[in-house]
Amino acid sequence: MRLQVVLRYPAAPERVVAMLADPEFSRRVILASNGRPDAVDVTGDATGAGAFTVTTRRSLPTDQIPAQMRSFVGASLDVRQAISWGAAEDGIRRGSVAVEIAGAPVRVTGTTHLVASPEGHTVLEYDTRVRAQVPLFAAAVEEAAAGAVRHALQTEERIGTEWLMSSDVG
Repeated sequence: MRLQVVLRYPAAPERVVAMLADPEFSRRVILASNGRPDAVDVTGDATGAGAFTVTTRRSLPTDQIPAQMRSFVGASLDVRQAISWGAAEDGIRRGSVAVEIAGAPVRVTGTTHLVASPEGHTVLEYDTRVRAQVPLFAAAVEEAAAGAVRHALQTEERIGTEWLMSSDVG
């Protein structure tokens, strides 16, 4: 199942990239998603000027998963996410994203890109594929997983906007 999500941030791309490269930002997003940040690592150019990768591991409650599917995953999910960003080229930053849920036959992979909007904001787009390998229930599992991913990205947008609007950050 294809999942496309567009996030908009009220800041220039350089500030958004610096935010994305800050481990504290990832921790805040995970906590706002009712998760527990087990690990947050930034490798590469942690200033956000060059290529970098943000890898997180978090535990999430399964309360957003339909009850009939919770038997597949238990009371919590161990989610591992990696977003690798390349250096900016012609004002656009491109990356790849991979999300795995340990113990669940679901994987999210795709691309992302970040660009300035004509209004001076930043647009961050995710173009992903959600795949579930569950006989008979793949479509339902993919739909539930896509909903959870969309919700997580909306939380990221909300926390990012708060981060960027805060006078004491960035």
